[in-house]
Amino acid sequence: MQITGNTVFIPGATSGIGLALALALQAKGNEVIIGGRRTELLERLTAEHLGLHSYQIDTTDPENVATQAKRIVAEHPELNVLIPMAGIMRVEDWTDPAAFLASAEQTISTNVLGPIRLIAAFIEHLQSRPDATIVTVSSGLAFAPLRSTPSYNASKAAIHMLSESIRLQLAATSVRVLELVPPSVATDLLPGQKDSAIAMPLDEFIAEVVGLIESQPDATELQVENVKFLRYGEARGDYDQVVAAINQHDPHGKEDDGPGLAAGQSRS
Repeated sequence: MQITGNTVFIPGATSGIGLALALALQAKGNEVIIGGRRTELLERLTAEHLGLHSYQIDTTDPENVATQAKRIVAEHPELNVLIPMAGIMRVEDWTDPAAFLASAEQTISTNVLGPIRLIAAFIEHLQSRPDATIVTVSSGLAFAPLRSTPSYNASKAAIHMLSESIRLQLAATSVRVLELVPPSVATDLLPGQKDSAIAMPLDEFIAEVVGLIESQPDATELQVENVKFLRYGEARGDYDQVVAAINQHDPHGKEDDGPGLAAGQSRS
């Protein structure tokens, strides 16, 4: 993916990583379109950040996705980058079905079916562009689980394997598949995460991601240094230690006696 000259659609860009990435890509000379469910918030953001475009879109609603995708393509025919950012992260207790089933279903619908719906809605158009990119968003937790968020972990593991698979299918087309793998970042994705001492500051994360896009335009994964502790635990042979470390400091789970995170290491 080239860092400039694109027309980018980022559904789920009304806060956190999505909004910060949208503004960073706009600053690099891209036309950026953001999407979200709340019209009033979208209107406020486009008023505050001149040049941003916005569309109301609910990725849990297949009909809404299909309708809005047609509108976006018609009004922005140069669109060549899709970044499905919308996602939720919920603490769940899987010892009681009444405590987790509804949350699990919503998480999978938002985090897995949402990106699938978006890709389905835009894939024909993207293949018509000479140089297009789908940027999927997984997590370090696709590779090492946080005890308190089972469905989120599973959803991000699904996104990782989906990315690997569709990259193979799209290899002969003009569409590249780039997977963004965040560590824990200081956002409101989970209660307390924004103020967590082990969460990577949002501005530092975005700066490193933009730097990776600039320096590695042919990359298949965007991995900041902080996520490699989780990403490669199994390959290094210290997977059990990685799992123990991230769960020792899980504020939403029970403490264990495993080793803590070393300096510079983050969970996601």
